[in-house]
Amino acid sequence: MKAHLLNAAYGVMDYAAYPIGMLLVAPIMLRNLGVAQYGVWAIAIAAVNTGSIIASGFGDANIQNVATGRAGGDLHTLRRTVRSTMGIHLALGLTMAILSWVAAPYLAVHVAASSAHLQFTCLWCVRIAGVLTFTRAIETVCISTQRAFERYGAAVKISVIGRLLSLAAAALITFISHSVIWVLAATAVITALALYFQLGRLKQLLHAKTLLPSFNPEATRALFRFGIFSWLLAVSGVVFSQADKLIGGATFGAVAVASYALCAQLAQPIYGLTASGLHFLFPYLSGQRVIASPPALRKSVMLAMAANIAFVAVSTFVLLVVGNRVLFAWGGGAIARSGASLLPILALSSALLALGVTGSYAMLALGRVQTVTSVNLFAGATMIVLIYELLPRIGMSGIADGRLVYGAITLFIYIPLITLLRPNAQEAAKITACVAVQEEA
Repeated sequence: MKAHLLNAAYGVMDYAAYPIGMLLVAPIMLRNLGVAQYGVWAIAIAAVNTGSIIASGFGDANIQNVATGRAGGDLHTLRRTVRSTMGIHLALGLTMAILSWVAAPYLAVHVAASSAHLQFTCLWCVRIAGVLTFTRAIETVCISTQRAFERYGAAVKISVIGRLLSLAAAALITFISHSVIWVLAATAVITALALYFQLGRLKQLLHAKTLLPSFNPEATRALFRFGIFSWLLAVSGVVFSQADKLIGGATFGAVAVASYALCAQLAQPIYGLTASGLHFLFPYLSGQRVIASPPALRKSVMLAMAANIAFVAVSTFVLLVVGNRVLFAWGGGAIARSGASLLPILALSSALLALGVTGSYAMLALGRVQTVTSVNLFAGATMIVLIYELLPRIGMSGIADGRLVYGAITLFIYIPLITLLRPNAQEAAKITACVAVQEEA
């Protein structure tokens, strides 16, 4: 139990450390760089975060395969899986880096049409963002493998330290140079150093002489069986998380969407903290499905569900009590008044998403990634249709209602999970998993 609590704490640290760090350095960078260059930095960081998610979509496949193989005790198979994941992420990361390099001139023109100097700055910041995306794609292989071994501390410490150091360096550099290009360059150097240490830890963990990418046919097929759906799930998550703001902004403009965006940002941690804190369930249950008895597996899921419900209930209650005060402090009276009706709906939608975390991780661990992906795609598509229908009638509240339905539909994941966890069905699944591990060995 202590190990699980530590893994949960490290998961929360991984989620919260960087956003908190960004909030602390933002005033310094804004003052020293100016609004325009700070905006370029924000765009570059958003490009890195989005590109990294797309380029790292096979990380969950690596966790599932390594955690399952680890239960079988075959270190040679684990090394083949990790090196195959490294090959896939190398290809995806390189693709995203090339796309960033090619798209940079077009993005620079649109972001800074009135200033040639700012265009030059934006051009190279987006290109450096492509390099960072490539580095993050490789780093994900290291982090996901450590998590598959349920070593969240080892994975998170280097990652968090590297990202906080990059933020500290960014703030310091602005006192020396007022060019955001140097800020991104320093971030790239520190991220590369962090990756070097991550790779060293990974080689020790696997007792591997090399981590050079490879495409072992058997390991690659196993990764693609799971990974193509987990990658689609990651990409759709990026699209659906931004679709509401894009549709609202295109319809009513940036000013009208500001209150909604702040409310959504305030409600997001209900889901984000739940997902990061319970992420250890994924590798844990992936291994337990092979070696644990069916009653023990059911008990683990039920305990996780109880903790899930308790955290969501408390965090939602706290947000509803203090949310309007926070909105007032962030944006003043106008934002607080316009957000008063939106915040409860968005808080409930984030809570519904968070309640589905245990079910989603359990289904992924049981190898049912297609089901998780299908439910989320259906929920996202329904949300977009509802937004288009409701937006002209009730304005921004229609977008919030669409997100509420999205969260509710994701809870359908518990229907197949309950079926799988029934005693007879679970015995059959356990036998299938054991046979699969023996065949891979």
